[in-house]
Amino acid sequence: MRPVKIFTAIAALTLVTTTFTPSAATAATGSTVRPVTACADLVRGFALPGAATHVTSAAVVAATATDPEYCGVEGYVEPAVHFDLRLPTKTYAGRYLQYGCGGFCGTITPPEFADCGLPHGADVAVAATDDGHIGSTPFVVDDGSWGANDQAARDDFAFRAPHVVSRASKTIIQAFYGAPPRKSYFTGCSDGGREGLLLAQRYPADFDGIVAGAPAGYWDPLVGVYQTWLARANTAADGRPILTAAKLPALHDAVVAACDRLDGLADGQLDDPRACRFDPATLACTGPDTPACLTPAQVTAVRKLYSPPVDEHGKLLYPGGQQPGSELAWAGWIIGVPETGGAAFARNLGDNYLRYLAYPIGAPTSTVDTFAFTRREFDRLTPEGARSNAMSLDLTAFQRRGGKLVLWHGWADQAIPPTGTLDYYQRLTHGRPQDWARLFMVPSLYHCGGGTTLTEFDPLRELVSWVERGTAPTRVTATGRDTAGNVTRTRPVFAYPQRAVYDGTGSVDDAANFRPAPPAAPTRDVVHWAGEQLYRIPGPVAP
Repeated sequence: MRPVKIFTAIAALTLVTTTFTPSAATAATGSTVRPVTACADLVRGFALPGAATHVTSAAVVAATATDPEYCGVEGYVEPAVHFDLRLPTKTYAGRYLQYGCGGFCGTITPPEFADCGLPHGADVAVAATDDGHIGSTPFVVDDGSWGANDQAARDDFAFRAPHVVSRASKTIIQAFYGAPPRKSYFTGCSDGGREGLLLAQRYPADFDGIVAGAPAGYWDPLVGVYQTWLARANTAADGRPILTAAKLPALHDAVVAACDRLDGLADGQLDDPRACRFDPATLACTGPDTPACLTPAQVTAVRKLYSPPVDEHGKLLYPGGQQPGSELAWAGWIIGVPETGGAAFARNLGDNYLRYLAYPIGAPTSTVDTFAFTRREFDRLTPEGARSNAMSLDLTAFQRRGGKLVLWHGWADQAIPPTGTLDYYQRLTHGRPQDWARLFMVPSLYHCGGGTTLTEFDPLRELVSWVERGTAPTRVTATGRDTAGNVTRTRPVFAYPQRAVYDGTGSVDDAANFRPAPPAAPTRDVVHWAGEQLYRIPGPVAP
């Protein structure tokens, strides 16, 4: 039996960056633009209304084998939204790319240059932010203590930071190059996906194209309720985990054995795990407790993990649960393991949220261990949570100005149920590809990356082509790699609801051998749950 594949929460929640090589269709927004002022001269203040900006350092960084020469700019937007902006000195061609962050943020992961086909592969200015606070160790991104008594910090994280950083970055770009960016893009996963949706909803003029991966848009029910449900479902009365990491390989193998062929192909992955009706009782121990079987308590815990959280009347408190096929990724997220310091990230996130961020300052708080799964407690999260939620279905302004939105989600996401993204997309577009919005669902992919067969997915290149050439994406290729970095599988992911079907020839590990096909049945992705009023609650907007 193979060992448990650990996908740590740190990897899932850190800033998702990308390096891409566009086709010729995406390679040129215009000729290379050279600076009109010295890099060091950017160290000054920029008096933006509602977003006073201070550059604290600016220095030229020499080119390397992977990066171009650039002007490295660091600074902050008042009161405390720190950013890292990198401006190519010789290869810039008019694009700006801003990255989202993960978890509760609290740190800046240096933004990577995107390859747009020019020398050194970087014709784009890139930026990232800490969202207005610095998280505490050991994991930083699961720390919420910074917001216990600081509404300004809460608001920066909830809805302000990505917007004001885009304003600050574009102002600095104009000062450095003599003109603002020709095209602006945003890409993020997890909380970064939430930020992408929020920008399209509340700040429709900020970006021409947005990639929102595994979006945490249903923020307060996701973090306050769902992560708490995961933690409680796997906690015994004595505080110890019910299901252990040692049981996950056998559980996952049983799921794949039962459901792999439901999509018409035995290839080690579930193309749509909703079709899988696996019962963990089939692994019930009939003798001694071993890694190959489940105790009665573990059977119950697994059933709860596959199920959405519910209140005392059976009403769904979140639109989904863990999907069959995600089991190996539960190690680290739902079950504490040595690689994560023994901590389960679902517990850490839920507990920090309920203690420090979930309720108006001064109101009674809760914890993972005391939260009640009731409609009353669900509604208590709304006043503060509505500031962070990215659930509005009105993207009219973004659409009218030509904005393009690419949503994507891994079917084996252990942190954010993919059914929530499907619910949002169905409500937004009636489940059909639009001339401004597309969704891609990636088999076997964990939270933002990693997986059993497919491990990488990045539609940024396709987004750029869509914005600049009008080429709407119909397919994006997902890639699987082994631990040595070798490609083990490529597979086309077609715009939902289309699916990939094997053409019957060649390797199932080669994307060339698959074609698009319509869904096997009409899609009915709307989930009726306790949070349906949240789609209609507008969130605050910063200047």
